[in-house]
Amino acid sequence: MNPFESFEVARLPEIHFGSGTFDRLPEILQRYGRSVLLVTGAASLQRTPRWQRLLDAIDAAGLQWQHVAVGGEPTPELVDGAVERFAATAIDVVAGIGGGSALDAAKAIAGLLRSGTRVLDHLEGVGRGQPYTGPATPFVAVPTTAGTGSEATKNAVLSRQGEDGFKKSFRHPDLVAQIAIVDPDLLDSCPKHLVAANGMDAFTQLLESYVSLRASPFTDALASSGMQAFRDGFWPAWTDDDPMAKTGYQRLAYASLCSGITLAQCGLGSVHGLASPLGAFFPIPHGVVCGTLVAEATRVNIHALRQRQADGPALRKYAEAGTLLSGHPFVDETAAQDGLVELLDTWTDRLALPRLREFGVTDRDIPRIVANCRGGSMQTNPLVLDDDELAGLVAARL
Repeated sequence: MNPFESFEVARLPEIHFGSGTFDRLPEILQRYGRSVLLVTGAASLQRTPRWQRLLDAIDAAGLQWQHVAVGGEPTPELVDGAVERFAATAIDVVAGIGGGSALDAAKAIAGLLRSGTRVLDHLEGVGRGQPYTGPATPFVAVPTTAGTGSEATKNAVLSRQGEDGFKKSFRHPDLVAQIAIVDPDLLDSCPKHLVAANGMDAFTQLLESYVSLRASPFTDALASSGMQAFRDGFWPAWTDDDPMAKTGYQRLAYASLCSGITLAQCGLGSVHGLASPLGAFFPIPHGVVCGTLVAEATRVNIHALRQRQADGPALRKYAEAGTLLSGHPFVDETAAQDGLVELLDTWTDRLALPRLREFGVTDRDIPRIVANCRGGSMQTNPLVLDDDELAGLVAARL
């Protein structure tokens, strides 16, 4: 198949990338009106001097602001509650400032403030199946972590945890942020365990996008560029007192942005397919799921591809990723694929990523996890993995 025959690029936000771009936020918010809803994480931003400086600048710009704090991963109840609270306030623009949870909550709130509908009217898989028709309130996304890429996507991931839990997306092109402000300086206060988890989420999104069934020359270029930036930036950003930390934050923020763009354009794979039930049924942070599964998932995919699709493009791409990430050539593609898996195993060990059993997952849970993992992300895995292969993947990380 000629990769240049046909592909589509979905809507993207206007992107402001670079150190100091956070200071542009009040001016950008003025474009949309005078009433602003700020959606942040529970407390991390508010503990820094940036929060008060932002509020002072918003006040000086003549803007009226309200605030919602998001603790943990956003639920439908949190979103609906915020919408009910502010629906009569005539909010002109919603600004999400924080990690993926804050951005997803802000995105969903912005989508529903003017629609007169609720989350479960539209949530895929568990909702009422009503088409979303808007209108959406303008949304500005400001990530303070580097991992989810939510600033570039059309979906807000919402969850309800427990025995009957779910982790599903409210998804529509109108939910894409009008503007994304990606300031790498905001990462400097991010705890190292979050740099590790969020960074591995971004990397997993890049690798899964690269081998996705819907990958295109457009997404390949961004995924490759993002993986190179991750390779060069992640470890300086993660390591305490590294003199290259600032450059590392810049590269990591860029890698995360690329991962959001590529996942929005071509989808992901088995890691994110499994992350949905694991995050719904157990208290596992999303980035930890990605980090702890990516090496084993890559191993399983490569093994299955060698058996069933040896001539397909995914194996070649895994080899290219192995060469790019290791920084040295291999004797052939098979060696490069094996080298990729070995490198990811090394990363898993170096980061001391926890195993699934540390969050209460047992052998008895595997059938339920596998039965609930074949959502949207699994549809773009480079090949269909059978239940035994998926069960073995999960069991290897217990």
